[in-house]
Amino acid sequence: MPTDIEDFVAQDGRADAVAEVRRKIDEGDVKYIYYQFASVTGRIMGKGAPADHWERFTQKGFQLVYGSTANLFTDRHGEYIGYGAEATELVGIPDVETFQILPWDPKTARVFCTLFRGREEVEEPGAFLTSDCRGNLKRIHRDFEERTGYHLRIGTEPEMMWLKCNPDGTPSVDGMTKPYCYHIDQFSELQPLIHRIMEYSEAMGLDMIQGDHEDAPGQLELNWQFDRAELTADRLTTYRQICRQVGREFNAFPCFMPKPFTGVSANGCHHNMSLWDRGGTNVFLPEGDDPRMPSKIGLAAIGGVLEHLSALTCITSPTVNSYRRLWDAGFWAPLFADWGFQNRTTALRVSSPDRFEYRSVDSAVNPYLSFAALIQAMGDGIQRNLDPGPPEERNIYNAMAEGKEVRKIPMNLGDALRALDADEVVRSAMPGDMYRVFEHYKRDEWERFCAAVTDWDVKEYLDILP
Repeated sequence: MPTDIEDFVAQDGRADAVAEVRRKIDEGDVKYIYYQFASVTGRIMGKGAPADHWERFTQKGFQLVYGSTANLFTDRHGEYIGYGAEATELVGIPDVETFQILPWDPKTARVFCTLFRGREEVEEPGAFLTSDCRGNLKRIHRDFEERTGYHLRIGTEPEMMWLKCNPDGTPSVDGMTKPYCYHIDQFSELQPLIHRIMEYSEAMGLDMIQGDHEDAPGQLELNWQFDRAELTADRLTTYRQICRQVGREFNAFPCFMPKPFTGVSANGCHHNMSLWDRGGTNVFLPEGDDPRMPSKIGLAAIGGVLEHLSALTCITSPTVNSYRRLWDAGFWAPLFADWGFQNRTTALRVSSPDRFEYRSVDSAVNPYLSFAALIQAMGDGIQRNLDPGPPEERNIYNAMAEGKEVRKIPMNLGDALRALDADEVVRSAMPGDMYRVFEHYKRDEWERFCAAVTDWDVKEYLDILP
């Protein structure tokens, strides 16, 4: 039996695609290629190599330590997260169709890669590496489509705060504009930067559609057209890399930290989701007389997300800082497991009859993990025909004041980790080593925070007695 890596390299049409990329390399005089993948936190990892070796890399790939899928970080006890020094090396093989020349450096290109276990491994040699979050999403989405006949199309709303840089190039605590939401004048101050982002984004395949100034200092949201989950995840990753490059060019810092400042809005990344059948029909569209009410499939998908919302929160609000967003966010905080039409106080809202918006997600999210987890949650809702209940049209805080009982999502990373551990459906989006690596990474992050003495501690307690 051929291994996964052998099947991958021998895919029909791949040799022609490799040759087409060689033509682009030669015509564009490309000299260097980044072979990249996403780590457990969504950080971009990989290797670079001269473009002369393109064909060899498409067959043999590159090798890198397994621990690179966890950023090669050590935990608070000095142990490597996920994989120790004794682990062998993964193999990264290019997904040829993702090859793109960098518009800011035309002599350089990048290509996303699928990761495999080493060819010489004693157990499962050449198998898909299960700590490859990007590869997992592709396989989970394929399995979901084979099982249900549906696929997930998704759009994201990535927010970040553009900060000024200090003379030494480090980011300051000052936004580049004032915190005026939807204010065109503040938006215009950032227009040169926006033009550059648009130029690079469109050159790299993002169909840019709209944007606005949000209500925090220097806070921008720029959007592109929705698509299949795996394509949107790659484009969000590409967009983040573009913003970092534009920041270098404009001496500015694109901050994707969820909550860098107290008292102003945080950086979210709402996910707008719909399911489509093989014929290209959106199966969320209303079936009855109410033009706002999703179909039975749509309602069951909403029911699945609400059923698993606590565990999903660990993946979509993945950092200690994420929960500052939930504690200091005013009445629009998506804290409660409920849904409604255009209701921004619930975790899910039907923002349009053809989609719903998942709101308990922030700018630090790893989209490969979040999309995979949402696919599994919606699949469970469809399989079990879960009823989300009637839509809540009241402000959820008013509804609770009137006696409605609503489950609240976890309000810190420790509680979210416990919820994830108890949820087999959401954990199934992290097969094999993936959950072990994620849980180790995030458990250590939570423990390091709990053990840290902060400025708040000192200010609050330094003079506590007598």
